[in-house]
Amino acid sequence: MSDPRTIADFTATLPNGDVVSLADKAGKVLLIVNTASKCGFTPQYDGLESLWQEFGPRGFEVVAFPCNQFGGQEPGTADEIDSFCKVNFGVTFPLMAKIDVNGPDATPLYEWMKAQAPGVLGTKGVKWNFTKFLIDRAGKVVARFAPTDKPEKLKADIEALL
Repeated sequence: MSDPRTIADFTATLPNGDVVSLADKAGKVLLIVNTASKCGFTPQYDGLESLWQEFGPRGFEVVAFPCNQFGGQEPGTADEIDSFCKVNFGVTFPLMAKIDVNGPDATPLYEWMKAQAPGVLGTKGVKWNFTKFLIDRAGKVVARFAPTDKPEKLKADIEALL
């Protein structure tokens, strides 16, 4: 039986510690990404920002969740991460508080997304930084993209949902 939940059934924590409902994202197409500032894929922030700028006015949003679970590549505080992203990549899309995406402390949002869109050979775990989940306007996970999938490669998938 499929999971009836949608993105609106989950919350996220802002860098200041406030918990927000993701229900306010209902009706939008979302790209949810676990990010890191000291990763070989970190330059993808540029591509993510480009997607946000291009498709944002049409109801698209990038939501980044910094994560330090892969090689300790996101060691900074919320303020350090925010500053790094703004200064180095001009990021204007929402950065959430640092989370775990795997293991016993994994956020419920990620547990749900991983179950809805398993990885290669049905694996559930997120393998590395910059794994991307695409959510449709109904709040359902429609695709999972590997860290090696550059944001530009996702344009057609995003366009199809808008």
